Amino acid sequence: MEIGKLKTDLLEKYIFDKLVSNREEVIMGGGTGLDNAVMDFGGDLIVASTDPITGASKNLGALAINISVNDVSCQCADPVGVLMTLLIPPSADLDDLKEIVDDATRTARELNVDIVGGHTEVTDAVNKIVISTTVFGRVNKKRRPDLSTVKAGDVLAVSKYLGIEGTSIIAHEKREVKEILSKEEYEFAKSLSKEISVLKESKIAGKYGVKHMHDITEGGLFGAVWETSKALGHGIRIFNDSIPLLDVTKKICDFYKINPMKLISSGSMLMVFDRENFDDFKEEAEASGIKVTKIGDINNEKQAVVKYKDREIILQDPDPDELYKVV
Repeated sequence: MEIGKLKTDLLEKYIFDKLVSNREEVIMGGGTGLDNAVMDFGGDLIVASTDPITGASKNLGALAINISVNDVSCQCADPVGVLMTLLIPPSADLDDLKEIVDDATRTARELNVDIVGGHTEVTDAVNKIVISTTVFGRVNKKRRPDLSTVKAGDVLAVSKYLGIEGTSIIAHEKREVKEILSKEEYEFAKSLSKEISVLKESKIAGKYGVKHMHDITEGGLFGAVWETSKALGHGIRIFNDSIPLLDVTKKICDFYKINPMKLISSGSMLMVFDRENFDDFKEEAEASGIKVTKIGDINNEKQAVVKYKDREIILQDPDPDELYKVV
């Protein structure tokens, strides 16, 4: 099998089609374009998500906490607790463990979420440290995004810039990046690891009736847009000229001949708003220091399309992330 997330048709055949809910507490389970599960135990809803870190060897603790918190943020949930599993190869040492745990606890403290347990094991089943986190959050029923309200004409937007996680990982992992970036650009590219959280924009979006959110992870923007179209049952049109990219991302992607639109992009949230609410959301988000860009809209077609000046392409089930071509 190919490295990376399992292709959607295989996920549906071997996993999603097998998952049948028998509990009335479960109101949403996993699915394509859905980043979490939602359960109702009475009162506020419980939102849960789990993710591993496999494509990086630096900043593992921070990445592990952020990516799972980002997923529950897609439901406007407040993250409460994290379970963290560490699988450590015999070749690692205690300094590696200390660095990861210090990194994770610092990030959890910044996001006001508690690490409440997990599992730590040394095993020869892995050849590098693998860390997986499961986050539990809570959200008021009235505040949770309702994707059933999405309609043609709604705005599709992204926060920050595309490819910032992939840019940071490559800058940390590949020494030759120093040859194509200035010293200032190189340090800036590495510092993007501090921009991975989307919790702040999620909280603001919840105030303006956001209808759907999807954290842009493996497969990059093109993968996230295709998954979102499938999850919503609507068509999506995005405009290539509107997509926000940093110069350092462009330089790194040009050097490695990879597509930034297919590069892992945690730190950027894909969001759907009613047109009349979008401008107010954008104004508050940008007043809080978060760049927001309208990149497209929702329509009644069944395809996700990217519009270029002289052509358009129809998006397909995403291939393995471009990151795996580099690291």
